[in-house]
Amino acid sequence: MWTVNSVGFYGQSLEEDLKACRETIRIGSRSFYAASWLLPRQVRNAAFALYAFCRVSDDAVDLGDDQAKALQQLRDRLDKVYKNTPESRPVDRAFAWVVHTYGIPRDIPEALLEGYQWDIEGRQYADLDALIGYAVRVASTVGLMMALVMGVRERPALARACDLGIAMQLTNIARDIGEDARAGRLYMPTDWIDASGDNPLRRPEATPGIAALTRDLLRAADDFYERGMAGAVYLPASCQSAILAAAHIYKRIGAEIARNGFDSVTRRAVVSSRRKLALLGVAQFRSSRIIDALDTPAHPEVNFLIEAVEATAKPRLALEDAPSKSAWVIDLIGRLEARDRYVNTRSSV
Repeated sequence: MWTVNSVGFYGQSLEEDLKACRETIRIGSRSFYAASWLLPRQVRNAAFALYAFCRVSDDAVDLGDDQAKALQQLRDRLDKVYKNTPESRPVDRAFAWVVHTYGIPRDIPEALLEGYQWDIEGRQYADLDALIGYAVRVASTVGLMMALVMGVRERPALARACDLGIAMQLTNIARDIGEDARAGRLYMPTDWIDASGDNPLRRPEATPGIAALTRDLLRAADDFYERGMAGAVYLPASCQSAILAAAHIYKRIGAEIARNGFDSVTRRAVVSSRRKLALLGVAQFRSSRIIDALDTPAHPEVNFLIEAVEATAKPRLALEDAPSKSAWVIDLIGRLEARDRYVNTRSSV
């Protein structure tokens, strides 16, 4: 088994590969980079590798001139990862270390790539369940892999991790209705749109009908947040604060959309740096229906992923426990936000 200080694939240092992954996240996702420092070191290293691979994959498809070709290249890279012969890239080598160390079945990242395929096709979703199927692929897959690197493999825990991914993706969709419509994309359930008579593709305006659709989508997300956040009880104590902080920050996006009158066409909801800091500092359980939430069966759309985990041998890993680094990470985010203000000031000169 590879350790952080061992020599990994192609004779490269795993430690150096993980540093490269960390830098990818630091540049591309500052909020996650900051929150990740709430995690114990063992999980944090795996999280950097996991998110870096997902980030690079997402960018390869979104920013490439030939999306179909980029997706096929990602499939080829994933094939090499699972054959223990990753391409000579820090992200690929580190991701190979994660999947083989933590027993991540290939079906999970394959499902993520399937979600990218649906984006390339411009697929639309007939109803909420169909949309949830998409959210499972592009978001629950990542949450599920995170649960596995935390050492959690029980079905109820995995179901709740998938719920949280669904909630976050529905929030993303609610926030980006206008942006997506102007790019020719539509994610809202088409049966809802047909019933409302307002289609943002045809009329990208802040109409009462689209506001009502946005409100309904956020209500659906709230149900998944309730279950997903309750599922934090299954996680190691040293991991709970980071996951709950991320959930609270995403849930706050929905609250900001509501404050904007559910207008996600002409306005984009933003959670202020001050609010993020507060949410990171007080992340805790706030479920009033925690027992009911834990007992809820997995959504049918996620069963194939959980079954893939159950069919994969469980690795023998002991998760190191660590005290919360809340105070340190709050300081870190403050410095990151100060840097953002400096960059913005310089660019406006």
